[in-house]
Amino acid sequence: MDIMHFFAIYPTILLIVTAFLSLFIGSFLNVVIYRLPRMMEQSWSEECRIYLGLKPHTEHEKLNLYLPFSHCPHCKKNIRPWHNIPLLSYLWLKGKCAYCKAHISIRYPLVEALTCIVSVYVVWKFGISWQALSALAFTWICICLTFVDLDHHLLPDQLTLSLLWLGLFSSLYVLFTDSHDAIIGAIAGYLIFAATQWIFGHLTGKTGMGQGDFKFLAALGAYLGWQMLPLVILFASISGVIFSSIHLLIKRHFKSVPLPFGPYLAVAGWVALLWGSEIMRYYFEFV
Repeated sequence: MDIMHFFAIYPTILLIVTAFLSLFIGSFLNVVIYRLPRMMEQSWSEECRIYLGLKPHTEHEKLNLYLPFSHCPHCKKNIRPWHNIPLLSYLWLKGKCAYCKAHISIRYPLVEALTCIVSVYVVWKFGISWQALSALAFTWICICLTFVDLDHHLLPDQLTLSLLWLGLFSSLYVLFTDSHDAIIGAIAGYLIFAATQWIFGHLTGKTGMGQGDFKFLAALGAYLGWQMLPLVILFASISGVIFSSIHLLIKRHFKSVPLPFGPYLAVAGWVALLWGSEIMRYYFEFV
């Protein structure tokens, strides 16, 4: 009996294995969320220094997704493996560093728990299939994009373009849409926001959204097909207006405050991935 057949017979074990593995995936996503923007800032800084004819920085530590090893940002001591077990270590250490007792952000266990919950649901919905694997990759990239955009108002090309190419690759095997609809979706997704920004900029002289949003919607179009773009834009816009209004009222900022749109696109895209076909079918049945 091969592993695929085993998990097909015992789906509960598949969900347990998914939950266990996704906790560690969530821990890695925390690394991406924290380090990728800083890696980009270092790269931009070095490029600017080269352009200006200045010597490169020598005091910067080498930063990538695996070096330096995980350490406390306060006391700089490396985190032991048993202090880095997803969720459990945070609870065991009561949210504090094992050495200097500095508080650890609640963000870390929340991302791990979120990754676990949504990953288990994806596998439960799609079963042991290539669809599930593709949907997991989609989900994990969207989680990274959500929190990076919340922190830095930035949607890195490394993530949006990876999602775009994964969507086009998935369309070759018609996992969520075919290649024809995926290519049109990628083109339409980019042009819809690019045209909107161009019109808004000419009318107001301001920048309404960044090009990262263009690429993100293009990636969603590639993954889901052009037919899902109206649903994604509608759901993202409605949720964006609701939560942005709540945020502005709580913060009492009534002036022009830039707010990230990426998280709403991520949520809308994930909803469309899992339930988009059902939503569209119910809509046309009642129209």
